[in-house]
Amino acid sequence: MDDHHPLIELRDIVFGYDAERVVLNNLALTWRAGERIGLTGSNGSGKTTLLHLMMGLIRPVAGEVRAFGRVCDTEEDFFTVRARIGLVFQDPEDQLFCPTVAEDVAFGPFNLGWDRSDVECAVRDTLARMGLRGFEDRVTHRLSFGEKRLVSLASVLAMRPRALLLDEPTSGLDHDVLERFVGVLDQLDLPLLVVSHDEGFLARVTTSRRHIENGCIAPIA
Repeated sequence: MDDHHPLIELRDIVFGYDAERVVLNNLALTWRAGERIGLTGSNGSGKTTLLHLMMGLIRPVAGEVRAFGRVCDTEEDFFTVRARIGLVFQDPEDQLFCPTVAEDVAFGPFNLGWDRSDVECAVRDTLARMGLRGFEDRVTHRLSFGEKRLVSLASVLAMRPRALLLDEPTSGLDHDVLERFVGVLDQLDLPLLVVSHDEGFLARVTTSRRHIENGCIAPIA
C-alpha cells in the first residue's frame, strides 16, 4: 500500500440526488493507511452516499476524489480502487446474487481475473476464517439474515482487499453473529471506515470518529 499517500481523499465534494436537495456540500475527508474510522450522522445525512462516491458507484457534482494519491475520474480509475478497497453494503441482498455461497464468494476474485485454483483457495480459506466451512453449496437466498451478512463480508475478503468500507454492518444481527463479525474484524490488519449508529460496536472496532452534519464533516462534540 502507498503509505505516503492517503487511501482516499475527498476534496470539496458536492453531491445531490436532485437539484432541490444537496446531500454533501463541500465535504472534505482524508482516510489514511492504518486508520480505523467510525462515521456517524443522522439518517439521510449522506453517510452511504459518501461510501458510494469513494468507490465510484456515483460521481460528485463538484469536487475531487483521490485514491492512493491519484485523481479518480473514469470507470477504469475506480476499477483499480475496487480491486484494493472492499465495500460491504448495508443490505446483504445487494451484495449476494449467485445461487450458492461458494459462487458468491468466488465472484469477486474471478472478476479480478484470478486463476481458478487461486479462486478456489480464496473461497476455502475465507469461509474457514468466517466460521462458514461447509457452507459452500448452501443456497444463498435460504440463509438467515445473519448468515447472509457473514457471507457478504466473506465475498469482499476473498478479494484480499487492502482496506474495508462497512455500511451499517451490525444492523439486524443477533448477539452471536455480531460477536463473530467483531472477531473477524479484530483479526484483520486492515484500515476500516465504518458507517454505524451502533456506538458500542464503533468503540470496539474503530480508533477515531468523524461525523456528517449539514453535508460536511463536523467536529465530534
